[in-house]
Amino acid sequence: MDTAIEVSGLVVTRGKRTVLDHFSCTVPRGSVTGLLGPSGSGKTTLMRAVVGVQVVAGGTVTVLGSPAGSPALRSRIGYLTQAPSVYADLTVRENARYFASLYRLGKDAADQAIETVGLTGAAGQLVSDLSGGQRSRASLACAIVSRPELLVLDEPTVGQDPVLRDELWAHFRRMAADGATVLVSSHVMDEANRCDRLLLIRDGLLIADDTPAAVKAAAGTDDLDQAFLNLIRKHEAVAA
Repeated sequence: MDTAIEVSGLVVTRGKRTVLDHFSCTVPRGSVTGLLGPSGSGKTTLMRAVVGVQVVAGGTVTVLGSPAGSPALRSRIGYLTQAPSVYADLTVRENARYFASLYRLGKDAADQAIETVGLTGAAGQLVSDLSGGQRSRASLACAIVSRPELLVLDEPTVGQDPVLRDELWAHFRRMAADGATVLVSSHVMDEANRCDRLLLIRDGLLIADDTPAAVKAAAGTDDLDQAFLNLIRKHEAVAA
């Protein structure tokens, strides 16, 4: 199976507002796919639909060959939300080992995940005593501890220093090289250049789905920030 995620005609509403409007896309297996768009464009909603926790009004989402939210997918997907999702009254190590135990994994898997996110020196600290960036990394350690087939990351590098950001992206690339699929949202365009493929969303609509090089070529610029602006303006002109 070459496709990890297939979204077809997805409709999500919130009150009277349509957040995703007959949205369709595919995400290839073994790729790092970037989900780009301004705040409120529908990125988080799409990710919630992929992991099966979003109420949808229409359409389908198929993940690793099964309907999104299927019980069989729970052990195959890692999900990192924007808000840290770890226990504040436990240490980093205790959190990682607890999540490892849910997958019947041992201490080594937990310690490896902690090392990957650069928190070995803080492994014995309570999460409540960590900085915001460290809490995000602790959450990421718990999301990757099982080495999931699909890793869904909602802005994982916000608040991280440039060195750590580079190390985390190197890890995402290694995961993809080993066959995992990474879907990562970001509003930082230099990170978009690190992806195999980009999904650009504006107001719940898909306005680009291609490689970073092809997106820039289609927009007639070598600058990805400008390419995104050009594509938005083109889309708005057509819609008008």
